[in-house]
Amino acid sequence: MLDVSNLSVHFGNRAILHGVDLVAKAGEVTAICGPNGAGKSTVLRAILGEVPCQGAVVLNGLAVGQTPTATLARQRAVLAQDTQVAFDFKVAEIVAMGQEAGDFSQTRDLVATALAAVGLKGFGPRAFATLSGGEKQRAHLARALAQVWQPVGPAGPRWLFLDEPVASLDLGQQLRVMQLARNFADAGGGVVAVMHDLNLSAMFADQIAFLLAGRISAFGTPEQVLTPNVLHAAYGCHVTMNQGPSRGPWFVPQSCRSAAQV
Repeated sequence: MLDVSNLSVHFGNRAILHGVDLVAKAGEVTAICGPNGAGKSTVLRAILGEVPCQGAVVLNGLAVGQTPTATLARQRAVLAQDTQVAFDFKVAEIVAMGQEAGDFSQTRDLVATALAAVGLKGFGPRAFATLSGGEKQRAHLARALAQVWQPVGPAGPRWLFLDEPVASLDLGQQLRVMQLARNFADAGGGVVAVMHDLNLSAMFADQIAFLLAGRISAFGTPEQVLTPNVLHAAYGCHVTMNQGPSRGPWFVPQSCRSAAQV
């Protein structure tokens, strides 16, 4: 389990997060949603121990701020919103970095298998710099998957932390990536994903933490959180909520307040 208690972040004199509490369970996909500037990525980075913060973050019983990075790397993998690559690595070398960081350095053909899982079969020999933005994102997802390839290990569930994993992907690849996250959770792992797409969040997430101005304004199932009132207050949009044949509600924006009304 991931247990976040009273998490606060300040950059200089500016408060970014205000006492955030969050519980995410293995076997579930937890989406962190909210408008631009709400603090979604900051929450994720604080959970990962990448920014100074107050409060407590406990993952599988380990206090994140007091646990060696190598130990955490065997239990969690991260897909950042933007990962810079300093050298012209081959795609296979990028994915192998994830494999070496986890418990699967001896697993044969894992790099090729992880690339195939994200729709990049045969891309291993290519130079990473030659990939499109969406292909780079999926290559980094393959790296994260190779790090935590088996969702449950001897130390308990493993975790995927994803920051806007579908931001630069086309519709088909968005669904592929979200299904990979869903499958990882269904196999006993935990997934925490920062998401902008509310419809994909409703389709694939078990629970949603909705962040507004550095605070969680709503937490629960998609049906409990993604209500017209919550969305209108956050985005200034009137929305129509529908119930389709797939899991969860889906939303159509109807109108937006003028700039003078916001």
